[in-house]
Amino acid sequence: MAQQLADRRDQDFVIWEQMNNEEITKHSKYKAFNKKTCEMIMTEARALAIKEVLPTMKDGDEHGVVFENGAVKVPESYHRAFKLMVEGEWNNLAADPDMGGQGAPGFLAAAVAEYFMGANWSLACYTTMGNGTAHLIQKYGTESDKKKYIHKLTSARWGGTMLLTESEAGSDVGALTTTAVKNPDGTYTLTGTKIFITNGEHDLVENIIHPVLARIEGDPPGTKGISIFLVPKYFVNDDGALGDRNDIVCSGVEEKHGIHGSCTASMVLGAKGKCIGYLLGEQREGMKIMFNMINNARMATGLQGLSYAGASYVLAANFARERLQGRDMENFANPAAPSVPIIKHPDVRRNLTWMKSYVDGMRSFFHYMAACRTKAETGATEEERQTCGDIFNMLSPIIKEYLAFKGHEVCIQAIQIYGGVGYCRDYPVEQYARDCKIATIYEGTSGIQAMDFLGRKIGAGKGAVFMTFIAEIKKTAAEAKADDTLAPLAAKVDAAANRLGEICAHMGKLAASADFKVAFAHSLPFLHATGDVIMAWMLLWRAAVANRQLAKGPKAKDAAFYNGQLKTAQFFIMTELEVTMGKFNAIQSGCKAAVEMADEGFGAL
Repeated sequence: MAQQLADRRDQDFVIWEQMNNEEITKHSKYKAFNKKTCEMIMTEARALAIKEVLPTMKDGDEHGVVFENGAVKVPESYHRAFKLMVEGEWNNLAADPDMGGQGAPGFLAAAVAEYFMGANWSLACYTTMGNGTAHLIQKYGTESDKKKYIHKLTSARWGGTMLLTESEAGSDVGALTTTAVKNPDGTYTLTGTKIFITNGEHDLVENIIHPVLARIEGDPPGTKGISIFLVPKYFVNDDGALGDRNDIVCSGVEEKHGIHGSCTASMVLGAKGKCIGYLLGEQREGMKIMFNMINNARMATGLQGLSYAGASYVLAANFARERLQGRDMENFANPAAPSVPIIKHPDVRRNLTWMKSYVDGMRSFFHYMAACRTKAETGATEEERQTCGDIFNMLSPIIKEYLAFKGHEVCIQAIQIYGGVGYCRDYPVEQYARDCKIATIYEGTSGIQAMDFLGRKIGAGKGAVFMTFIAEIKKTAAEAKADDTLAPLAAKVDAAANRLGEICAHMGKLAASADFKVAFAHSLPFLHATGDVIMAWMLLWRAAVANRQLAKGPKAKDAAFYNGQLKTAQFFIMTELEVTMGKFNAIQSGCKAAVEMADEGFGAL
């Protein structure tokens, strides 16, 4: 049967053969999740996603959300699927049992989410956003906060958000103008307007808890003066029952390029002067607290890009197997020759291999990061926990930006495989491309991720973390060099790792010089080139695992899969990685044109 949403065989390969996650399931924290259990959960998730969630995707796109008198209605079809997902507790699979979750390992939650996101991201997001709010409260809330909110959030009876962006400030969070005035009873009265609030208002839950960034009256300007508050849509009584409506209302929803089923709301706080919020954590620590959500949000956004790309790829691959068009090039001159599936045409094969190489590499990279995050908590030694945590933090801008950017590119190429019909709304690849684009924008645009990577991340531990990361790549390359089949590919990956280390040093010095603006003008190409090397690393790693499996004489179907791994690695390393080496040269040249051009030189006056 043709794959749908995600390639299950490839998921299994990454989870069990490449990342060897059975070792993670041996930790006492995950004793309820052995391999058999995990596989059953993945099978059930896939079935639910295909049967109940996927049918809502087109409906959500065509009907979208409806805003009326401050209330938002989601598409009618969402209600049944939402109820089924929540009843099955798919929404809190990875949440800690103490918070009402099931405590599943990250790799399992990621594999399950890939199905639900690919089936309908906007619906899946309604079920899970409360978890992020719950985690903030678990870490920084009072005991009363935890008792009131956490279990309602992780059960998806209530929703959660993050009120950060304002129209004038945009991504410059320190310029926000939402204010908080302390009341005699210790609560705060908030006034302001927030925009682009995902799930800010909807009719799937009975209450929504909004973490809100605001500045307490008298606190200093900039990010140092920001605090964070819990602002419930409905007040919550001490016994857990809902009270009166708070003075926070939705003033409108955005008409977007994609994800029409997702409510992207503008929220007004204190229109009547009665919006009450509760300080979360300490005063002026709002940015520090918010950053606890950032890495999780970056992972979720990267997974969104991967999910769209993976779903688009399996559709395109199977369309190419079924669509008859044109004669085989061997018989091109023979008008009587039969039409062949377009997968027989060389350029279609090249395009599919290009798509496959990125989807495979991105899936492996995501699961590598998921393993790092898990081992940062469960590693056997302090050194392992520290190393895994450091690498996870350093690569977090890449997992967000690279998977979002390349995921969208894969979706675009899926349309190309379909040809003219792919540009029509009769086929889902058109929607995937529109829906995926947002992933490069929210949770920090491409440029912001690049600035963070260059300005903060590569210098972690005075560069020691980056060099540990390079050493991991070189270790894989060294092991692969011992295999005659992989030795030529391993040599290229090793050379790319060395070049990446050189470019990192160059960019670090440039960023600390008088030409720092030039460095940041090249920061996004630097991030993308780093992502390219990671893809080559992951694909070489895959090829090494596959070669070992081939030596065991597997069944024909598995042999084809493993040989596909070798060819995919060969394609990427011999073609895409060569382009990356050219990118490194361009980055090192330090072209100043973008920085030196006068504003008027951009034209369009």
